[in-house]
Amino acid sequence: MKATRARVVIAGAGFGGLATTRALARAPVDVTLIDRRNFHLFQPLLYQVATAGLNPSNIAWPVRSILRDQANACVLLGEVGGVDTADDPKQRRALTTFVIVGGGPTGVEMAGAIAELAQHALAADFRAIDPRDTRIILVEGASRLLGAFPEPLSEYARQELRRMGVEVRLNAKVVGCDPEGVSLTHDRIAACTVIWAAGVAASPAARWLGMPADRAGRALVETDLSVPGHPEIFVIGDTAAMKTAAGAPVPGLAPAAKQAGRHVARTIRAELAGRPRPGVFRYRHRANLATIGRNRAVIDFGRLQLRGSFAWLLWSVAHIYFLIGIRHRLLVAFEWLWNYLSYGRGARLIVGSDPSE
Repeated sequence: MKATRARVVIAGAGFGGLATTRALARAPVDVTLIDRRNFHLFQPLLYQVATAGLNPSNIAWPVRSILRDQANACVLLGEVGGVDTADDPKQRRALTTFVIVGGGPTGVEMAGAIAELAQHALAADFRAIDPRDTRIILVEGASRLLGAFPEPLSEYARQELRRMGVEVRLNAKVVGCDPEGVSLTHDRIAACTVIWAAGVAASPAARWLGMPADRAGRALVETDLSVPGHPEIFVIGDTAAMKTAAGAPVPGLAPAAKQAGRHVARTIRAELAGRPRPGVFRYRHRANLATIGRNRAVIDFGRLQLRGSFAWLLWSVAHIYFLIGIRHRLLVAFEWLWNYLSYGRGARLIVGSDPSE
């Protein structure tokens, strides 16, 4: 009769618990390590984080990543005495289902990023589940993704996401969302993680300024971006419903906010110098960019459309260039290069409120 393999349960992934787990790597036992956090914290240098000497990710490492090569170790996230290992197949399916609502650049980029995490970065970190079985669903109410892009680029994005394992549902209206999932017009998706990428509500600036706003709460500004009746007050960025000189809505993009900021600065300088105000804000749209995943991106320059690896490289360079400060540009460039070569990802630390609360 074959002997039952021994099991060791360790509560806590601190120095002691982690050392015990690693020391049992070659022992004929199955080790289960339980912690209420998904990371191991190097507490002797915690004061360096408190005093801005180090970043939190410099002294914390995902426990699953540390033990990914230890075949007899299994890591569980939870409190001892109240751990739910999700043995119910339906519950496990819901826990590994991600629904992203909104097929604009944010939704497309998020779906692609989750797919890459599941297929590569996390593939070897789990024992009880296979991250490659993660179900990723991108829901869009319109007939195509990336509505601001030309149709060929939208179709390219849809096909590439499908190759990455993402389910794309077009013409799908979300009518309800709760902790158990998402309700569509004619369907229901059980999911414990729902990511909203279909737009955000504006800040309450329009309300406390006592001025009219659009449906999203954005302030209806004058053509020079000032508040009606108050030429000395300006509203820009995501808080404002800005329009082009032709009356078309200005997209809620970083370049638009930066152009608006420079326009307001020119207006203030003109007032201080006693010169006429510049007048109407004129938005200049240069390009639409969206990344889908590794070596996959789309760029619309108007007459010129790019997709694939070269577009992905341009997307990366553009975003690094617009970071503030040469130090941050170098750090992000190095981090992205390392992730590209190693198929890794950053800290992957789950932080926030105490799970016991």
